[in-house]
Amino acid sequence: MIRAALFSLFAAFALPVQAIEIQEVTSPKGIGAWLVQDDSIPFVAVEFQFRGGASMDAAGKRGAVNLMTALLEEGAGPRDATAFAQAVEDLGARLSFSAGDDTVNVSLRSLTETRDEAASLLAEALSQPRFDDAAIERVRAQVLAVIRSEANNPNALAAQELARQAWGEHPYGSSANGTAASVEALTRPDLVAAKNRVLARDRVVVGAAGDISAEELGLLIDKVLAGLPEQATAPLPDPVEPALTSGVTVIDWDSPQTVVSFAGPGIAIDDPDYFAAFLANHILGGGGFSSRLMEEIREKRGLTYGVGTGLSTGLYGQTWRGGMASANATVAEAVELIRAEWARMAEGVSEDELANAKTYLTGEYALRFDGNGRIASILAGMQLIGLPVDYIETRNDRVEAVTAEDVRRVAGELLDPDRLRFVLVGRPEGIEADDDLPLAAE
Repeated sequence: MIRAALFSLFAAFALPVQAIEIQEVTSPKGIGAWLVQDDSIPFVAVEFQFRGGASMDAAGKRGAVNLMTALLEEGAGPRDATAFAQAVEDLGARLSFSAGDDTVNVSLRSLTETRDEAASLLAEALSQPRFDDAAIERVRAQVLAVIRSEANNPNALAAQELARQAWGEHPYGSSANGTAASVEALTRPDLVAAKNRVLARDRVVVGAAGDISAEELGLLIDKVLAGLPEQATAPLPDPVEPALTSGVTVIDWDSPQTVVSFAGPGIAIDDPDYFAAFLANHILGGGGFSSRLMEEIREKRGLTYGVGTGLSTGLYGQTWRGGMASANATVAEAVELIRAEWARMAEGVSEDELANAKTYLTGEYALRFDGNGRIASILAGMQLIGLPVDYIETRNDRVEAVTAEDVRRVAGELLDPDRLRFVLVGRPEGIEADDDLPLAAE
């Protein structure tokens, strides 16, 4: 349809970073939001992020928030799943819902002319979800299929075991999807309870970009959130430190290659030393073919197709993690190289390495703002983390301010070999494991 085609066109437009001016908005009912107004095209994107996300699952109900969130688009108010989907399509709008460890994300994308009607539909989805039996069983089956797939995916098995060791009984320690047993046991009342644990006005941050004024945004926010309770029914999770020790866990898996997942303690994105760690990560393993790990393990020795690291900056806990795969016969050598490079970062980086990392990381930043949808999501995420409103303007200055000594110091504090844990899924040769686990799918 014409509206859908226009939507795709308008969604592709982007503002240059220097043109991004953030307005701080407060709705008539007191909900705060950040807005980048752009009247050049008749399109708006609004992002609602609810703190807590899938970490708000009640005890024994793992997977409830994830299943509940997936059902929000499966009918609301007087409309069943089919009628609701048709109503959204008729407007040329998009409503999307997803649950992660830290947030439930709710997105609205609409042309200006249909914005109010799209907001009304979203309000119904949030406050009057039907949770019809047929929809529950259909979506439950989809989630169970994902769980079965993960149980036969060595990358998923490695990540899940590493999370379990890092976080234990904290929600971060298990999959947001839940287990087959926990998802099969969920009832409609469980889903209603999960909704009330996370979807509340005191948990939301809002970002918006596009053809909407501050006054119009305030009214739209109040319309969308009008039917939600003022407060959620459960407290947010407590912060947690990763309980990682050095060593290797091996999960038996019949394959000619071994999947490797590894992690150590991380750093919060609002920590004063975050950008030093950010640059250290790029040099160590986050910079693709320019990183030390890729140079040592792939380029020099051909032990893997790819190896990388990243800073996992959860709201309630952080790790510095990475992954790769290597042939069973060579994975032991690759693991030892990772350990060596992990420790070597404490010796410092060269000025050339630092300059190259800064050039890349400051240059690519503008590419993140590639449309109103991305901008709205970034604005909401900034508020969620607690970043200042001028962060977009000052972010590259913070990168440039990092010195080689900052990188050396922070790497020495965080990249502790005695807290670097490996989980291997395969049949690695020459590896001395302190944990040998049976096939997780058995």
